[in-house]
Amino acid sequence: MCHIVKNYIAHLLNTKVPLILGIWGGKGQGKSFQTELVFQAMGIEPVIMSAGELESERAGEPGKLIRERFGNTQVTVNNQIVVGTLMNLSDNPTRVSIGQDWREKDITHRIPIIVTGNDLSRIYAPLIRDGRMDKFYWQPTHEDIINVVHRMYEKDGISRDAVVRIVDTFPNQD
Repeated sequence: MCHIVKNYIAHLLNTKVPLILGIWGGKGQGKSFQTELVFQAMGIEPVIMSAGELESERAGEPGKLIRERFGNTQVTVNNQIVVGTLMNLSDNPTRVSIGQDWREKDITHRIPIIVTGNDLSRIYAPLIRDGRMDKFYWQPTHEDIINVVHRMYEKDGISRDAVVRIVDTFPNQD
């Protein structure tokens, strides 16, 4: 995955490398599943967070969760804090404070962030601007969809021909 490599060698490049990669496209088309398969093939152990984990009645908790997960790996108030935290990480990817004060040990390795979603246009515009986030529109072909679905169910013994019949029976499932 080019995004991961660029972030790994960012200190060698004479250009700003976006910390976040946003993969977006239609619902249920395999964005997260395919991303996890790439991680598996590359031997990368991702730290996965779902949108549900970013919900909290306590202001500041979602941003703290992101900072903790980020540091440990080496239009609500919460939404604003999450966006602000991601913008700060994008602008200062090696400087992460878990608490209130900056400490010397708050320096960490640059850790790329990959986000999957259905509609990135609903994210705060300054967060998705060039320099903070690279964007990739996931638009699978008919063959891609068959391959994704087949891979999802091959351990269950469902044949490729059966998957083709199912996908063809239910077209435009986005």
